[in-house]
Amino acid sequence: MDIAIIGTGNVGGTLAKKWAMAGYNISLGVRDQYNFKGKELEDHPNINVMSVREATGKSEVILLATPAPLAIEVAKSLGDTSGKVIIDSMNVINGRGPEGYSNSADAILDNTSTKELAKCFNITGSQNLENPQYGNQALDMFTCGDSQKAKEIAVQLSQDAGFENCYDVGGNDKFEMMEQFAWFWINLAMVQGLGRDIGFKLLKR
Repeated sequence: MDIAIIGTGNVGGTLAKKWAMAGYNISLGVRDQYNFKGKELEDHPNINVMSVREATGKSEVILLATPAPLAIEVAKSLGDTSGKVIIDSMNVINGRGPEGYSNSADAILDNTSTKELAKCFNITGSQNLENPQYGNQALDMFTCGDSQKAKEIAVQLSQDAGFENCYDVGGNDKFEMMEQFAWFWINLAMVQGLGRDIGFKLLKR
């Protein structure tokens, strides 16, 4: 599977490495191919750097991992996304997001030509994306969206990144709840001082 990643910071860069090591072909879509965050990523044999539209055009799946206030601008920069799957990993934090929207995913859907979107990889820090293993068990991931196709791909990619399970928490109406879930983690890790080495695991009796 060919995956485009737009946003090469902590989240996008970490998942690019994890998925490249899992055997996927990764296209990093950047504005400036000679000067971008995470330039060392292009040293990996399965990662290539190109323009945003080139990356989108050659990929089946697009991960958006830019700051949420840029969601509309980034969505419009993708070009034709018809039939492509978008995975949104962004969060509106403290009201900082795309103008006129309470979450990033709705902004993306309104400004692209695909309805195949899932929100995923937004609920925890990059340290947990890098290493979701805690002792003898791995953290869980969560996804939501109306698109079953997109959620199935999100589940597969989360497992390929090392998460044990990826639970479906509902449709598009759960976008905002998923972003509140991210704020819950941020509150515990940073505001309450528990540190970034904490994560979520769903236990069943």
